[in-house]
Amino acid sequence: MRAGAVTRVLIADDHAVVRRGLKEIIAETPDMVVAGEAASGEEVLERLKEGEYDLLVLDITMPGRNGLDILKELKTEWPDLPVLILSIHPEEQYAVRALKSGASGYLTKESAPEELITALRKVSEGRKYISASLAERLLRTSAADQKKPLHERLSNREYQVMCLIASGKTVKEIAEELSLSVKTISTYRNRILEKMNMKNNAEIIHYALKYRLVHF
Repeated sequence: MRAGAVTRVLIADDHAVVRRGLKEIIAETPDMVVAGEAASGEEVLERLKEGEYDLLVLDITMPGRNGLDILKELKTEWPDLPVLILSIHPEEQYAVRALKSGASGYLTKESAPEELITALRKVSEGRKYISASLAERLLRTSAADQKKPLHERLSNREYQVMCLIASGKTVKEIAEELSLSVKTISTYRNRILEKMNMKNNAEIIHYALKYRLVHF
């Protein structure tokens, strides 16, 4: 976000009454403004292409594609956009998955308006917003992940891209094979390196050969 500027918020929820309520809460905060609204996942992507936003408040349950699917897609195109999930679903149901998919925070719709503003400010500053109970759950999940092979941390698409990289294909070749943009494949590659604590393609190839994920 631009230093000293007003935070431009995009609200995505299929219920008009919820969007209106959020607008009224945010309107009382001088350093934030609702700059756009969306009632479906597809509208979220349209709004992001049409204008500039500093923060997205995203519901999970919406018509068509759900919020988590949209979250994964928008994070490939707008990886630096902070996303706060605001959902009717309890933390234990979706929070961990949402954060692993790229969300900056998770809040239930039962939360107080003051907590919403606190969460919005925190994620707009590039930080994470999670409750104490969710923090404990994430620690337990992280500890369990450490016992698994590194590639188990990857999503299905990331795993697919990793195997193609390990087979010696270039980013451009992978993009053509999967009918995706070079930028998208590069984003997947960066995520793979981060999740697997690696620095380059050579380490990916070495790992894939060690676990017999590819064959030459």
